[in-house]
Amino acid sequence: MSDNLKQRVRTRFAPSPTGYMHIGNLRTALYAYLYAKKEQGDFILRIEDTDQKRFVADAVDFIKRTLAAAHITADEGPDIGGEYGPYVQSERKEIYQKYADELIASGHAYRCFCDSSAADEAEPAPADEADKYKKKPGHCEICRALSKEESDAKAAAGVPFVIRQLMPPSGPVTFYDIVHGNISIDASELEDQVLIKRDGLPTYNFANVIDDHLMDVSHIIRGVEFITSTPKHVLLYDFLGWTPPAFIHLPPVMGKNEDGSVSKLSKRHGSTGFSELVDLGYLPEAITNYVALLGWSPKSTQEVFSMEEMQAAFTLEGLSKSPAVFDYAKLDWFNSEYLKAMSDDDFAALARPYAREIADSLGDKWVYLAALLKTRVSRLGEIPEKIDFLPTPHEYTSEDFLNKKNKVTLELAGEIIPAATAALAAVDPADWNPDKINEALHAYIEASGKKMGTIMWPLRIALSGCRVTPGGVTELLYLLGKDESIARLNAGIAKLA
Repeated sequence: MSDNLKQRVRTRFAPSPTGYMHIGNLRTALYAYLYAKKEQGDFILRIEDTDQKRFVADAVDFIKRTLAAAHITADEGPDIGGEYGPYVQSERKEIYQKYADELIASGHAYRCFCDSSAADEAEPAPADEADKYKKKPGHCEICRALSKEESDAKAAAGVPFVIRQLMPPSGPVTFYDIVHGNISIDASELEDQVLIKRDGLPTYNFANVIDDHLMDVSHIIRGVEFITSTPKHVLLYDFLGWTPPAFIHLPPVMGKNEDGSVSKLSKRHGSTGFSELVDLGYLPEAITNYVALLGWSPKSTQEVFSMEEMQAAFTLEGLSKSPAVFDYAKLDWFNSEYLKAMSDDDFAALARPYAREIADSLGDKWVYLAALLKTRVSRLGEIPEKIDFLPTPHEYTSEDFLNKKNKVTLELAGEIIPAATAALAAVDPADWNPDKINEALHAYIEASGKKMGTIMWPLRIALSGCRVTPGGVTELLYLLGKDESIARLNAGIAKLA
């Protein structure tokens, strides 16, 4: 490629199928996707399954379903194809061996035949174990000292071995990170990491370098926990004569602890997986929108974005180096905004599974109730609790009729409910609709000379047993139907008596 031509932007999401996608994974995939699309580039899905001991059988399908639900669509990857495939690392075994052999030939790697090297075949430890990992024996003086002839003879004799990267004894290894700036680690702190394991599969730290180069990845977007591994990668690029891509390491997503402090987001903070949040009734679009703002600030004050709007607005300059805090209340707000923007019919269809048999029993009235719920829930999972009074009213006592704000006493409730019941009983069953019900109620309110809140409070309690309901008394009366409404009001009269 000519120096005066800008390299095509190519990003990748390269998950290991050792578990399911949590919020941090989703954010990494989303940022890589948004940047590629913003720059009219390519977004690659690559499955890094070299850690076979921790492989989860259905994790790959789960990852694909999650990306599809979040509307993150790969241009290349498993089941999609592309000129740089295969896109599953276990299918690229021979490719890695070729480059490992080149590194041995150039003196930048060596075979390690020691039994003690088995412990180093494990994939890199999580970030919170980084110090422990760095204190492992990092290299093998015995195998380092073997001549080429001795190493070749042992390998030819079938002695098991791993291939280790030969690190320089000292000297700074520096790279530039778009979020964090220049980062330098001395080579003396870097262990002779394993590149190829005994089973012939590469470790993450080797395979991702080879794949990113061969797939022309221009920008690597990943978690900050990989910063300490990046100098090893930079040296591999140098040893192989390649130019490293641009690095973007994202700060962690934090969760709020009970004492007000924050720590890395985990199960103790609540649901942290994309699928778990969907099961709770959050819309995939709302989750994705909120996650986009966990570490990225658009240039405008806009918060609610469509995927197309996010693509247009996204910039690497907007990324923060500070950790973001996952706030469930803020996610509730985002989700409620998405729900409110839906049509009544679309919301009714989406919410029906959460209403179970209640929606079926209401028939055509379900869309009417759904329209009331649409502006009163922050997530679909709240629906069952908000409408569980419809089949049977909640248990309540006469004390629940008391309301200081509306100046409702037991004596006043005992006067209001019978009079309102009589007014409603006069409505023709064929005319039992919100307009006619409202006419009857307002006629009674006007004749009584009392305030609307005073009248409606005891009626709401008698009809539902709840202090808060989706919709007012008129809506409750309509949804319950005339016979059930009159029966519940009469039960309230009996309770007061």
